[in-house]
Amino acid sequence: MLTAVTTGGRDEIDWITEGVGRIFPEAWARFAATTPHGVRVVEHYARLLRDPDPAVRAAAADAWDAWEATHISLDPAWVPGPLHDDARERANFATLVTHYWANDCFLPGAASILARTDDLPDVPAVLVHGRRDISGPVITPWHLHRAWPSSELHVVESEGHGGEDEMELTCRAIDRLALVVPRAGG
Repeated sequence: MLTAVTTGGRDEIDWITEGVGRIFPEAWARFAATTPHGVRVVEHYARLLRDPDPAVRAAAADAWDAWEATHISLDPAWVPGPLHDDARERANFATLVTHYWANDCFLPGAASILARTDDLPDVPAVLVHGRRDISGPVITPWHLHRAWPSSELHVVESEGHGGEDEMELTCRAIDRLALVVPRAGG
């Protein structure tokens, strides 16, 4: 069961950290302002979030959170604002995301999820994604679904990243999958 689907591929990471800035140029300019020329923004923030100075880490976490809140959804019900009210949660989230994304989720090339879908031919899966998830375009779950024969894809036209209808579909799919997936030792 995958909701707000991503595979961690380099093209997805580059889109969410840099490409989507074309849609939100004002926020992108603020977010990328300190990034040295020739350095990927995600790598820059991954370094800042490991800086020995707590003030540098906090500022980077705040900037990352503001950027995420800007582009996460084009859902009309979405209200941009802090994604994480707690400073520690904000820092933890930003540190984990940038660490994995700066390293292509440790799944480069032949290790990528899309390159290994042949390992999943009979594994049932439900993919749920919002059409208005601007930071994670529907092309990703579409490609994954096409490469994974036993998957089914549900695109929620009216929502962005993880909306209420997506969560309802997710709960129903989990209930349904729990009935068909064998349990260990059973």
